[in-house]
Amino acid sequence: MDKITKDVGDIQSRLLDHRPVLQGEIRYFVREFEEKRGFRECRLLENLNKMVAETNEQVLPKCTECMQDNLCDIFTRLEAANHMTQRIQQRELEAQNSTRVQEYMERRREDWEEFLKEQTRLKEEVDEEHAKAVGRLSTQYSEMKKDLAKFSHF
Repeated sequence: MDKITKDVGDIQSRLLDHRPVLQGEIRYFVREFEEKRGFRECRLLENLNKMVAETNEQVLPKCTECMQDNLCDIFTRLEAANHMTQRIQQRELEAQNSTRVQEYMERRREDWEEFLKEQTRLKEEVDEEHAKAVGRLSTQYSEMKKDLAKFSHF
């Protein structure tokens, strides 16, 4: 009888207790996952290392060489542009000193003042129309409110 209960207990534990099997499967899965991930990360790092090495050996020297070639040309163009701007500034200064330009500037100043006065007048007209419209709307809404108050009692 003792032997039978022991056999029944062993059979029951094998049928119902799956922990050792699951733990083994979990260990196997984790090991496989880590190996695959590790290989993928190594490949990624190797590819990045190759790209950096290629950039340092090929692209960087080409870029520096191109930069050196074009730097002198850019510098001469910059000097020419600077010289042109200085000439333009000198011409402008000479033009401001002339009396004809001063007459034009005075006329433009008067035109500007007249324009500002006209804009002020137009602004006042718009403000006046706006005030009238606000008054009309407020009276209309107050009448509507009164009508609504009449109907709300029903």
